[in-house]
Order: sequence, then structure tokens, then C-alpha cells
Amino acid sequence: MKASEIRKMSTDEIHTELDNVREELMKLRFQTATGELTDFNRIRVTRRNIARLVTLLAERDRDEVSN
Repeated sequence: MKASEIRKMSTDEIHTELDNVREELMKLRFQTATGELTDFNRIRVTRRNIARLVTLLAERDRDEVSN
């Protein structure tokens, strides 16, 4: 997911997406522990998506406070 796509979303949609991506990361970690996961790159991509979502939420919070 690109930052430009996230910026088009509402704050509630971002929170929902963040919950979904965090749940996906948890499932990937379980798959790693049980030996089911073959594409370990998905963990890195998922972590970066979480970071993007959190960063853009913080950016919006800063903009609301400054206005």
C-alpha cells in the first residue's frame, strides 16, 4: 500500500486498515513459528505497511493540533 493511497483514506478507514494489517502480521508470525510460511518477505512488507499507516496517522494528528 502506497502512502498516496493511504492519504486518500479517512482516519477511521486508516484505523481499520491498521487493525487488519496488525492481525495479518500476527498470523504471519504464527505461520513462521509452525513452519508454514515460505515467503518471509511478507513479514517485512507487512511491518512497513504498519509503519506507513502509523506515520500518516501521526501526521494527521500533528496537522489537527497545529490548526
